[in-house]
Amino acid sequence: MAHGQGLHFLHERRLRLSHAAAAAAVGALLAGGLGALVPALIRRLPATATIEQAANESEAPSYATVARTPGLRAVAVLVSGVAGGAIGLRIGPCWLLAGLIPVVPILVMLAVIDWRTRLLPRIVVLPATAAVLALLGIEWATGHDTAVLVRAVLGMLLARTLFWLAWWLRPTAVGFGDVRLAALVGLVLGRLGWATWGAGLYAGLLAFASYGIVQLVRTRSRRALSQSLPYGPFMAAGLLAGVLLAS
Repeated sequence: MAHGQGLHFLHERRLRLSHAAAAAAVGALLAGGLGALVPALIRRLPATATIEQAANESEAPSYATVARTPGLRAVAVLVSGVAGGAIGLRIGPCWLLAGLIPVVPILVMLAVIDWRTRLLPRIVVLPATAAVLALLGIEWATGHDTAVLVRAVLGMLLARTLFWLAWWLRPTAVGFGDVRLAALVGLVLGRLGWATWGAGLYAGLLAFASYGIVQLVRTRSRRALSQSLPYGPFMAAGLLAGVLLAS
């Protein structure tokens, strides 16, 4: 009896590993393929100046200039593919994976834009948030798991509120684009659980603070503390860390 149970356990373990490997391969291929579109998507963004751009980064490069960054497509494919594969390996084949994969290259695109321009365009962030909300609505309609949907929405609202308070207290340190992106990140992390939500937001904050400290040490000037730093790339990295590390 024990021998039979052991064989059954090994069979189930091999099956789970094969499913996880298949999900990792699919995630890497799909996310990497979508990552190849990042330069074209950036190029298509409207060049109309926003209030945020006029107020914060009047000399920021245009989206067309950002799209022409050497090696951008290769980097976007590589980062999106690795992140998509890691997420697929972590969560396995499920509807959630189908919803997360398109988010990966979007976050890569936003990270690139924010790094170069200190802007997070609402024309990207808001539709992406609405799309994830729609997918969660479909998931609820098929599974009727109200607790998961409520947790995701609460995660979105709480993350947005925290970043809104930070923006209200120190608008020179936190942009309103960060507030919008926090809603998307909080929504995804909240769907995965409160432990993931906390780990993802904390990881992003820790990475951002570490980068600021490195800049301060490198420049040996307190002026580095008053400079505008991009939070978007670190928030995106925090989301990935939350997915991969939290239980």
